[in-house]
Amino acid sequence: MKNVLVLGGTGFVGAHVCEKLIRAGLRVTVPTRRAVNARNILHLPALTVLECDVHDEASLTQAMQGIDAVVNLVAILHGSPAAFDRVHRALPEKIARACAAQGVRQLVHISALGTDHQQPQACVSNYLRSKGEGEAALMRILGWPQDKAPANANANATDALAATPHTGLTVLRPSVIFGAQDQFLNVFAKLQKWFPVMPLAGADAKFQPVWVEDVAQAVVQSVVAGLSGAPRWQVFELVGTKVYRLRELVQLAARLSGLGGGHGRPVIGLPRWMGKVQAAMLGLMPGKPLMSADNLDSMQVDNVATSQYPGLQAFGITPTALAAIAPLYLVRDPAEKGLLGIRHRPH
Repeated sequence: MKNVLVLGGTGFVGAHVCEKLIRAGLRVTVPTRRAVNARNILHLPALTVLECDVHDEASLTQAMQGIDAVVNLVAILHGSPAAFDRVHRALPEKIARACAAQGVRQLVHISALGTDHQQPQACVSNYLRSKGEGEAALMRILGWPQDKAPANANANATDALAATPHTGLTVLRPSVIFGAQDQFLNVFAKLQKWFPVMPLAGADAKFQPVWVEDVAQAVVQSVVAGLSGAPRWQVFELVGTKVYRLRELVQLAARLSGLGGGHGRPVIGLPRWMGKVQAAMLGLMPGKPLMSADNLDSMQVDNVATSQYPGLQAFGITPTALAAIAPLYLVRDPAEKGLLGIRHRPH
């Protein structure tokens, strides 16, 4: 039985990935700072939780001992430039060196639409810029054959020594991901329970939402393909069936939740300067921000497929329509739906 290390396996997407990897007959290890963080996946068989700080390169390298494939799902949506750099650029560098040191056969890395590994500094936000730098670091260290090792000012002798043709790299760039425990449609639905009108920054930004189950299946197929033959190098864009403007998604979340008698709430698009004010104020609120100035910057780039890279169809996956899935979890408490709700259901 092959062994897969899933970084970020305790999160929304990670739980679905872990379940599908196990169903595919693979043994899964999930590193996390504290085992309690993995309580919602502990019921899965053939899964080991390892207390480990993945940002510590020595610990990360040790965790990859005996591992055949690695999946990196670790990401943040909000934070300072230093925080984005730590998670999206520095961590992938450590992952790549650890994979090379331990002879890992395949690395599957979840990135984002709108980034650019060839010119990351040209990206419009800290989020997209750091994502591009992370991709470039992985390609450089692992000896990406299609890009002739992207140039990077942070390249050093250690990277050169780590370069190996034996670890393949699959980069998956999804659009915004929806599903029963998402922090996207659920958030908009809850907000509109309290507000009769929804003022919205970036109202005309475009998205092509993709179902979490489709993303998880693409991850698993990437792992299996990389373990069954020669190491693979490929970039994929994972998107759903339809392009929506943000205002349409907000209204859809309200309608599917039954708000306003099923008609939803009016959405008022804010001009960019007011959107910046709204994003700045929301970013200062305690807890996890609903939106930040960096999020608004990211929305300057359409979060839709560019057609430069293959999509879900290349995996034999037919994208699932948002309208077919969202009503199943927006109507009721999302904790009772999907993989993470298994423990709450009557048996």
